[in-house]
Amino acid sequence: MSELEPPRFEGTLRLRSGRRLGFAEFGPSAGRPLVWFHGTPGARRQIAPEARAVARELGVRIVSIERPGVGDSTPHLYDALVDFAEDVQQLCDSLGLERFAVAGLSGGGPYALACAHEMPGRVVAAAILGGVAPTTGADAAAGGAAALARILEPILRRAHQPLGTLLSGAIRVLEPLADAATDLFASLMPRGDQRVFQDGAVRRMFQEDLILGSRGQMQAVWLDAVLFARPWGFSLADIRVPVHLWYGDADTIVPVRHGEHLAERIPGAQLRIRREEGHLGGLGASREVLDAVLAHWPGAAEPARARRGSSRGL
Repeated sequence: MSELEPPRFEGTLRLRSGRRLGFAEFGPSAGRPLVWFHGTPGARRQIAPEARAVARELGVRIVSIERPGVGDSTPHLYDALVDFAEDVQQLCDSLGLERFAVAGLSGGGPYALACAHEMPGRVVAAAILGGVAPTTGADAAAGGAAALARILEPILRRAHQPLGTLLSGAIRVLEPLADAATDLFASLMPRGDQRVFQDGAVRRMFQEDLILGSRGQMQAVWLDAVLFARPWGFSLADIRVPVHLWYGDADTIVPVRHGEHLAERIPGAQLRIRREEGHLGGLGASREVLDAVLAHWPGAAEPARARRGSSRGL
């Protein structure tokens, strides 16, 4: 797919605390809502091109929320990761989303699980694509890049603002060299992820998202890392929402054993392992992901299954 259709709507919400959350919407405004949590790093436009098309086809309203410290969202360090769910609830209230699914890619996975835990009466299902597992506490999983956060947490907690300024400046400098930088990044990724970056529209999606999201600030990546180093504030065993997990068996950033770990600890969780895929393997499963969560809406299961097929997206 060569075209990259723009968001249907972009805006900000002023929270009761006075902070702001940036968000973007894709798909029909009357569609069944899915709240999307971008990866680390990422911002509100981190929705792959095929996912945008499939959402329009299946009638899914994707609401992509920027975490504090990127794009239009005010920087803020929560006491625990679970606290973000309160901000998400305020945004969903303002948009009139009574029932919705949640989905998270990589560093967005923990936030999707936090919302599933905190809002079981509103979240119909959760989809996790290569999501980070806890690195500390009773639910901790071994290994993975997020484990470095435990070592770096004291530094990141004190220096997230200047580090965010440094990262934002670096992205601005590299903006004219976006294609070369993308090629270099892709060359360091597993073969499955390299295939993802062969799609020109996917490349532009990642480039556009980082460039636009970093123009004002880029603290979110460091704030995420601090929260990943702390207990999340809830137990995986207490999640009562249906959870679907997608992991690549060649992922060197969030290893597949993290997915297995989550599947063992979250009651009823369903794990799908994508063979020879890396960290971004879930980007090739947009229709499968949307079908899985749509099946939890009454009367929606059969139409969703009927449309199942291969795609590159989400």
